[in-house]
Amino acid sequence: MIRWNAPGPYEVVFSTRAGGVSEGPYASLNLGRLTGDDVERVDENRRRLCAEVGGSLERLALNRQIHSTVVRRAEPGVRGEPGDGLWTDERDLPVLAFAADCLPIALVGTNLDRPAAAVLHAGWRGLLGGVVAAGMTALGRKARACVGPAIGPCCYEVGTEVSGPFAEAFGDDVVRGRNLDLRTAAERALRAAGAVGVEHVELCTACSPDRLFSHRRTGKPRGVQGVIARVA
Repeated sequence: MIRWNAPGPYEVVFSTRAGGVSEGPYASLNLGRLTGDDVERVDENRRRLCAEVGGSLERLALNRQIHSTVVRRAEPGVRGEPGDGLWTDERDLPVLAFAADCLPIALVGTNLDRPAAAVLHAGWRGLLGGVVAAGMTALGRKARACVGPAIGPCCYEVGTEVSGPFAEAFGDDVVRGRNLDLRTAAERALRAAGAVGVEHVELCTACSPDRLFSHRRTGKPRGVQGVIARVA
């Protein structure tokens, strides 16, 4: 687990693949039920992750992620609605976003009289589409951000149909030969949307087989990690 010490009444954790009960290609803290893993083991993994932020599995909210710009208001225990972001200003409602190369992003409001938090799943489609701006708009207040472990420019090779639009949207320097720097693009999107601070967990999923799941590295079957947040 990687904890973000966000200022305010927030608990935010980026999970790794360690500390769970799953086996084989899902070992050990796989959070995804749609991966082919045993669902009882996944539920136990989610319970452990919820406990890390002082939350309960029964109240956990999550989306069925579709590489969109849809950011929903979380409801306790509601799961499976299509979307790629969740936000809440309700205390003790843990929200979870998955990732296995894409960027897991946490947002926390800076107005501590009205605390609110959001989690986003941002791949290249979501970044180009504006999921970061959608998340900031949904939160509705100034926010700080933390970008979690994701595939780095060392490993993320793309075609010109992706790199061209990214260079136009975020600057030529996010394209490094045939590789793409999603992290820098996300930071620029966050700052453009009004984030007052952006932190990073500088880990590449593809370079960290013992610590993180990566779709680019292993394909399927494999697990997913994620980011969980709770307004305490």
